[in-house]
Amino acid sequence: MIEARLQERGIMLPQSSAPAGKYANAVIVNGIMYVSGKGPATDERGKLGVEFTTEQGYDFARNAGLEVLAVVRDVLGSLDRVKRVVKVQGFINASVSYQEHHKVLNGFSDLMVEVFEEQGVHARSVFGAASVRDQLPLIIDSIFQVEE
Repeated sequence: MIEARLQERGIMLPQSSAPAGKYANAVIVNGIMYVSGKGPATDERGKLGVEFTTEQGYDFARNAGLEVLAVVRDVLGSLDRVKRVVKVQGFINASVSYQEHHKVLNGFSDLMVEVFEEQGVHARSVFGAASVRDQLPLIIDSIFQVEE
């Protein structure tokens, strides 16, 4: 059902990116899938409130969501095995004065609801970061309930 929804909406997932170190892209424990932090697939680097606008940040967060979904599909074989999006944490690479972190993370949250509908509604936290790896605009951690 979820896979069909992706096709209906023209949502194309990228190939899942490999871990950049000695860790797994995702780990499943007792039906809970913990996905390692993912950023958007972009060559653009910088901070929200300096190099990027909130609207650009929203697009970066949606793009990071596609990266997360690609990992989930790769590990599970199908997004149809996702029961619920549980928790999301966003780390926004932002200037000290930037105040719209929550609007940026809406790009990820809106995608989860678009894909999973009611099961895509999740708890979340968002933080401003002085820096993130490789100066990406943001990194997103996520937790899913899945069928084992």
